[in-house]
Amino acid sequence: MSGLTHFDAKGDAQMVDVSEKAVTTRTATARGRVEMSAETLEIVRAGTAKKGDVLAVARLAGIMAAKRTADLIPLCHPLPISKVAVELDASGTAVEVEATVKTTGQTGVEMEALTAVNVAALTVYDMLKAVQKDMRITDIRLTYKDGGKSGRFEAD
Repeated sequence: MSGLTHFDAKGDAQMVDVSEKAVTTRTATARGRVEMSAETLEIVRAGTAKKGDVLAVARLAGIMAAKRTADLIPLCHPLPISKVAVELDASGTAVEVEATVKTTGQTGVEMEALTAVNVAALTVYDMLKAVQKDMRITDIRLTYKDGGKSGRFEAD
């Protein structure tokens, strides 16, 4: 293999050629949170948001986003995703978002997991912005990755 790079011989951006990489099972998990007031969080818990079930809609948006990551992130490979799970938890002091994505392929699904968390969090914001505009989407990060040449990663 000539080396994985996002630059061609002229120094221009290109999609990395992964054709010589081994096909392996790859999994990634990302997390983030939407911070809001206790009053807004109670609307989520009670299911009384005017736009509907915040957690259900955000879960679906995150799943759909993971499947469309290659359309959103330049130079990202389209992948045959075999599983996307997006979980939202409003039992604490914020809405916690976690997405796990799995594929069997030649490149990882870190971007898909991160995209799912971002879009799910943005959907929570969108559904509640009429109630509270100063919510904060924070702490979006990769927490786990397994498969491929680089092996396993687990965040602290």
